[in-house]
Amino acid sequence: MQVRDAVAIVVGASGGIGSATVHAFARAGAHLVLAAPANESETLDRLVGEAAAYGVRALAVPADITSRAQIDALIDTALATFGRIDVLANIAGIGSRPSLCDSTDDEIVRVFDVNLIGAARLMHAVLPAMRRQGRGAVVNVGSIAGEAGIMGVYSASKFGMRGLCDSVRREVRSEGIAVSLIEPGFVRTAMNAAMGAGLPGPEIVADAIVAAVRRPRRARIVPKRYIVAVMLVRALPWFVDLVFGDARIQKRLNRDARAEAAAKPRG
Repeated sequence: MQVRDAVAIVVGASGGIGSATVHAFARAGAHLVLAAPANESETLDRLVGEAAAYGVRALAVPADITSRAQIDALIDTALATFGRIDVLANIAGIGSRPSLCDSTDDEIVRVFDVNLIGAARLMHAVLPAMRRQGRGAVVNVGSIAGEAGIMGVYSASKFGMRGLCDSVRREVRSEGIAVSLIEPGFVRTAMNAAMGAGLPGPEIVADAIVAAVRRPRRARIVPKRYIVAVMLVRALPWFVDLVFGDARIQKRLNRDARAEAAAKPRG
């Protein structure tokens, strides 16, 4: 698919990867519908102005992707404004504590609502329009945590994203619609702020998203250095069990999250 003059919905546009993706699409000449929660409206408005500087049309639509009504309103607004939707980039996501037992019930539900159910609803809402057009591209952002189950319900939600992408890709493949999965490792975003500034920037993920529209791929891991680790996880799951099943590793893995939780005021 040609990116220039395509209409792309970017969900989760206000985050680090989302903002970088807005810039990447705008540089490539795509018109944009930017979605994020209502409390991020100021950031969305700023991104609309930045996108317009590239000579493309951009529209901000505040939306909570845990609400089907707001998802439907997002799709309807995009169609009413542009007449078509060529690309859906599902970037929105939230993290969880590494330990399932440290998570509250509300946290568990929220992670699945945003990371998996929200993505499923967005695809469910946009695919009828793409089917009518006879073309389209869906790019979902997963995580290498969806390859190695070591991050509590976050990993579970990203494992689910992999299965969802595989299923939907096969469902619509004959209809001219591509479904791709981008699996980032650690990149420089607010979610990974504690890891310092030495991580690669979110632009590496944004570029992979745009590339997946031009040339769809089943899945792509970025940065590439994580490919070896993922291959190891797939080939030797028993070794991963041995390493991450060690009490010392679990203590280290959960240390920062538990310290942060303990520092928060109660009540």
